[in-house]
Amino acid sequence: MTDPGDGKDPEQPKAMSGIDLVRRTLEEARAAARAQGKNAGRGRSVPPAPRRVAGRRRGWTGPGPDAFDPQPLGKVARELAKSRGWSAHVAEGTVLGHWSSVVGHQIADHATPTGLKEGVLTVAAESTAWATQLRLIQAQLLAKIAAAVGNGVVTSLKITGPARPSWRKGPRHIAGRGPRDTYG
Repeated sequence: MTDPGDGKDPEQPKAMSGIDLVRRTLEEARAAARAQGKNAGRGRSVPPAPRRVAGRRRGWTGPGPDAFDPQPLGKVARELAKSRGWSAHVAEGTVLGHWSSVVGHQIADHATPTGLKEGVLTVAAESTAWATQLRLIQAQLLAKIAAAVGNGVVTSLKITGPARPSWRKGPRHIAGRGPRDTYG
């Protein structure tokens, strides 16, 4: 007696496994697609008709630049942001994301923007001396920011220095001055 899967009996089909089964399934799918009259590679029954504009022939557009040439990604992104009304949000992101190129590396090394809300840019300085210096040149900073991202994005600056030390120690703190209120 012969095994049905050993291929010796011509009336019994050979049991398929692995890659042979995948190939057979793929061939059956391609044959079914051809039978339906579809292009097996694209899944469309009829290729799309080329669009023709009246009075214009297809072909080369000419030596000069036109709308059919590849466009720079930055230009396309700006036009998209402008058409959808995202320009203000993009400008805000530019101030926060490109801080060092907007104000310069020297200032960016000692101050970082922490937030921008309703035209007020909050800037944290690394020391009280830098906070004082930034307050003195606040008008120049606003001019630099306006030149980089446009007028009206940042209307004023809120410059803060480093946080002072806290006397609150531990999770069970009682409100008030604490141990210093008994002196004097």
